[in-house]
Amino acid sequence: MPLHLASARRQLAALRGGDIGSRDLLERYLQHIAETNPGLNAVVTLDADGARAAADRADRHLATGRSLGALHGLPMTVKDALETEGMRTTCGSPDLRDHVPDRDADVVALLRAAGAVVIGKTNVPTLCQDIQTSNPVFGTTRNPYADGRTAGGSSGGPAAAVAAGLSPLEVGSDLAGSLRLPAAYCGVHALRTSRGGSPIVPTRGHIPRPPGWLTSSDMITLGPIARSADDLDVLLQVIAAPSPADTPAWKLALPAPTRSGLDQYRIGIWADDPYCRVDAATRDLLAQVAVLVNKAGAAVDETTRPVAFADSDTLFQRLMYATSSATAPDEAFAGEVRAADGLADDDPGALYLKSRTMRHRDWARADEARHKLRARWAGYFTDHDVLITPAAPTAAAADQTSVPIPQRYITVDGAKRPYFDQTSWLNLAGPVGLPSLVMPAGRTDDGLPLSIQVIGPYLSDRTVLAVGTLLARLLPAAPRPAALTG
Repeated sequence: MPLHLASARRQLAALRGGDIGSRDLLERYLQHIAETNPGLNAVVTLDADGARAAADRADRHLATGRSLGALHGLPMTVKDALETEGMRTTCGSPDLRDHVPDRDADVVALLRAAGAVVIGKTNVPTLCQDIQTSNPVFGTTRNPYADGRTAGGSSGGPAAAVAAGLSPLEVGSDLAGSLRLPAAYCGVHALRTSRGGSPIVPTRGHIPRPPGWLTSSDMITLGPIARSADDLDVLLQVIAAPSPADTPAWKLALPAPTRSGLDQYRIGIWADDPYCRVDAATRDLLAQVAVLVNKAGAAVDETTRPVAFADSDTLFQRLMYATSSATAPDEAFAGEVRAADGLADDDPGALYLKSRTMRHRDWARADEARHKLRARWAGYFTDHDVLITPAAPTAAAADQTSVPIPQRYITVDGAKRPYFDQTSWLNLAGPVGLPSLVMPAGRTDDGLPLSIQVIGPYLSDRTVLAVGTLLARLLPAAPRPAALTG
C-alpha cells in the first residue's frame, strides 16, 4: 500500500524515522487529491503553496533533531466549519464566501502546534444545518462507495476525504450526529468526545456560531475522524486539551483504558427499539457482533435498556432547538416567540418553536432533566463498561440534496420513515455528553459499509477507543472504496 494511504501512525513513524520527508509526503497527497477529489468533491479549498511552506519548515526542523510535536509533518485537511488563519473558511454559506479568518479556531491551533501541515478545507452543508453535505458555494460531496448515496452531514466532506485517502485524519463536529453519521455512511471511524460543563476539545472558532463569537452550543463537541480506532487515539491525544484561557491552571489527562482484553469487558448490546427500528441488515449486524463478543469471552447483556429512548430523544431535541436560537436575528426570533405562544402543546410544530423560545426557567428545568439523565447513565455504567448500539437505522441513505428537507425521508425495510430518524441512535449520547465511537462493522449485500456505535461513561474516551480496536480484530475487514485500492 502506498504510504499516503497507510495508517496515520505508520506515516508519522516514517516521518520521524527519516524514511520520507514531509514535503515528499505532501506531494503524494496533492497528487492523490488531484486524481480523486473531482469525483468526490470532498476537498473544497486547497492551499498547496501554504502547505508546501509548512512541510518545508517541518523538514528543516526535523533535520536539526527538533520535533514540532505528535503530528510533525503530517498533511491534513480541516473541516470548513473550523476557522483557519489565512485560509478561506465559508461553512458552506454564500454570506461567508470570502471569509478569511485572521485567527485559527482553538482546535486548529492545537493541530498546528503539534506539527500538522494543513492542506485545505473539506465540505459541509450550509452552516452545518443538514445531515447531507451540499451547499450553494461548493455543491455536493458524494459518498465514496456509491454516487447515489449521501456522504452524510455535516462532516460529510471530512468523512469522505478520510475514507478516500485524501487526508489521514480529520476533526469533525457533532451536535446531532454530524460527526458520526458521515463516518457510518463513509465506512470510517469517528469519536464524539466527552462533554461535561465544558468540552474536552475546545470549540471556539467553530461556525456556527458566527465568526467572532467566543461561545458555542452547550452540546456541540469536536472529535477525530480516522480509518481506525488506533488512529483516532493519535489525534485525540493532540486535540483533547484545555482552551487557551484555561491552560495556565488546567491540564487534561484522559484515563487509560480500564481493561486490556475483550474478555474482561462487560458489554451491553441494544440492538433495536420500537422508537427507532433498524433494518434487517442492521439487525443481522448487531446479532453477529453479539456472537463475536460472546465468543471472545466478554460478559454480554443483550436485554439492556439504560434509558427510555423516547424521553431521551425528546429532551435532546428540546435542548438542541434551544441552543440553536442564540444567533437568530432579533426580528425573526420575536416572530418565533409570537408563533410559539399561539400554539397548543400538542401542535406538530410546538416542540420546535416552544423549545427555541423557552424561558430561562424552562431551560433550567430541562438542564436539570439532563443532569438526572446523566445520573441514570452513570448508574448503568457501574454494571457495564460500554454499550453497543446501531449507528443508524440503515447503511448510507439515498442522496436527496435536490429535495427540500420537509419532503425527504429514509426507507427502512421498504417503509418510509422520517428523514431525521437517521440520527436518533446517535442522539442517545448527545444530551449527556458521553463519548461515542462509530466504527465500520460489516457491509450490505451491495457493498455499503454498516457501522455500530460504542458508548462509554463520561471521560472514558480512551476506553471506548480501546474497545473499538479490540472489536476490529474480530470483525470482518471493512469494505474499501475504489480510491483506496489503487
